[in-house]
Amino acid sequence: MKWHHVQENWPAFFEAIIDRWPEADEAELEEVDGDQRAFILYIAELTGQDPADAKEEIREWLSGELPSDVVMDPRHDDHSIANSRKYLPDGEDESDDDARFGDDADDDR
Repeated sequence: MKWHHVQENWPAFFEAIIDRWPEADEAELEEVDGDQRAFILYIAELTGQDPADAKEEIREWLSGELPSDVVMDPRHDDHSIANSRKYLPDGEDESDDDARFGDDADDDR
């Protein structure tokens, strides 16, 4: 995931942050308000690390999956739908009714 996902959905990441850094405090996370530099400094202070080490630890954390609260956000869905067009056959639009393509047939089994 990218930092802009975190910044745009900051409160949705609180649970994932606290899972990764159990010492983190939700009130203090609210103060960070999605600011990447402030978060790096917060994690460095929380863990007693150098900010460069905290930044690397955050980078590793960012390589994980998006929290379900973020995945379920309509903005994420819209982005995913728009990106799906590259996987569609010629002539099919990402928002077309699939029934006309024969892949929504009722199965009587």
